[in-house]
Amino acid sequence: MPQPAVTIGVEVLLQDPRPALAGARFGLLMNQASVDSRFRYACDVLAERCPGQLAALFSPQHGLWCEEQDNMIETGHGIYRPLGIPVHSLYSETRRPTPEMLEGLDCLLVDLQDVGTRVYTFIWTVTHCLEACAEAGIPVVVLDRPNPLGGEVCEGPILEAGFTSFIGRAAIPMRHALTVGEMALLTNRMLDIGADVQVVAMQGWRRGMYWWETGCPWVMPSPNMPRPETAVVYPGQVLVEGTTLSEGRGTTTPFEVVGAPYIEPAGLAAALADYSTPGLTIRPIRFRPTFNKWAGRSCGGVALHFTDARAVRSYSTTVALFACLRRLYGEQFSWLPPPYEYEEVLMPIDILSGSTRLREAIDSGRTLPADVAQLAELNVEQWREQSSGYLLYS
Repeated sequence: MPQPAVTIGVEVLLQDPRPALAGARFGLLMNQASVDSRFRYACDVLAERCPGQLAALFSPQHGLWCEEQDNMIETGHGIYRPLGIPVHSLYSETRRPTPEMLEGLDCLLVDLQDVGTRVYTFIWTVTHCLEACAEAGIPVVVLDRPNPLGGEVCEGPILEAGFTSFIGRAAIPMRHALTVGEMALLTNRMLDIGADVQVVAMQGWRRGMYWWETGCPWVMPSPNMPRPETAVVYPGQVLVEGTTLSEGRGTTTPFEVVGAPYIEPAGLAAALADYSTPGLTIRPIRFRPTFNKWAGRSCGGVALHFTDARAVRSYSTTVALFACLRRLYGEQFSWLPPPYEYEEVLMPIDILSGSTRLREAIDSGRTLPADVAQLAELNVEQWREQSSGYLLYS
């Protein structure tokens, strides 16, 4: 097997264990995507390197094995049989470690594969861990992994005050261009958590790298993120979760297809041609989801294929898609009501997009290309200035 261009945090740690681990009993936040370059699970290689010290595992949304498909489908606690240690679910009756879960631990390690998008809940699970560990006086060591979308391009408006939820606890843009380690350092300050956070940085990762340039193996970190290509369109296509459209759950290409039974595919694809969708080819299709929205129904819609990943701006593409659907189909294109990710009052599209602006603009008929550009606008320089002090890589 060829050596990857990037050495991820867990492998760096194995080469040079941190003083914080010397003789320490530690927990590990991970899931099935927490593998090394030989597809070995982080818990197994750490237990081998530090015999008798790994005392508990913690799992994020979808569970240790990524079995649970959708939001608000909780995962029970369990046992990791190969090591005989407990697995505490942080997507259960609690979304943060309890004092009982942390009892007896000297340190908590975090090894999660993020996808570079604000609403992907793993980074917010990390913030809950930071809070619990700060209260317990336990240091947190984040084993860093690549952002599949690189670390240069940012997209989508910053989350506004009043729209925080489990899919967004701090004022960051939809596509944030940070790694998990960088995000842990930033949110520790933004949320005034005060945790003792250390990051084991990767070796060889550069901000311009997309996933396939890292040489790292891909294991899906959640059931509907089957391949790194999915992550490229996810920052925009995740907005579809806030509508009654199918985002492709129940197909083999979730988030890469979108549709509903009332849509005429060729007409939608033709309408999208009036908008800027750089790096993407739009293909009219029909598909039949096997579960989730419109299960068993033939849906007309489009598939998104990228020809130049670096050029793709998926957030503006999905906003353009909404604009076309409202213009073509009026009220047939509709928003999904709450609850969504434990938010019972605010509209799902509002906590996804970060404010009411997108929903209200589409509902008021603001569907011109200039409107779409404005709705997708981000003050990139402001975000770069805010996050620059926490960047670990050139």
